[in-house]
Amino acid sequence: MAVIWTVKAIGLGVVAFSLSLELFAWLGRRLRPVRSCNEVLFFPSELACVERIFNPTSPFTCLCSLPHDVETSFSRLLRHILSASSSLDLCVFAFSNMDLGRAILVLHSKGVTIRVLTDKDYAAINGSQIGVLRKAGICVRCDVGSVYMHHKFAVVDGRLLITGSLNWTLQAVQGNMENIIITDEPDLLHPFIKEFNRLWVLNDPAQHHRPAHC
Repeated sequence: MAVIWTVKAIGLGVVAFSLSLELFAWLGRRLRPVRSCNEVLFFPSELACVERIFNPTSPFTCLCSLPHDVETSFSRLLRHILSASSSLDLCVFAFSNMDLGRAILVLHSKGVTIRVLTDKDYAAINGSQIGVLRKAGICVRCDVGSVYMHHKFAVVDGRLLITGSLNWTLQAVQGNMENIIITDEPDLLHPFIKEFNRLWVLNDPAQHHRPAHC
């Protein structure tokens, strides 16, 4: 009888040990800190083909003369923008870069909710992408204040902030010394979300008797 109880006790001990290991493993997974995103990009960016970013599964081989499959500051920026799955709020002074415009149109075609705030004086300059976005049905509002709306930031899915000195222009990407910080730090992200929403309401065309663009 004593042998039987000993065997049972050993068996229960093995089971308890196994359960303990599973519990510790589960707790380890739950308590493991989620990896945050903090990245700094500097410009001007190296020139490289970005076609693969827009068509990652396409068998099409681009024949342009630019380097291919090269990771650059600009390609990193595009990937972060295109990571949006539900929303993108963009507040930018000047927007004429066609690849960045293309990225916004791709997100729009996927059903991502997009809101764009821009400066009224730069919305209609030659080469601006704002008219292209409006034509596609994307909601755009222009600042109505007497000073420049000089912000350059975007919020992806309410979880990721993209901000810095970079205007969304070809000159800024390829010809200027610029910087961008990409972060999901809540203490940095939330003030920008609050500021965007404040400006969005402030520049509602319905409050200023202007034609609505969204």
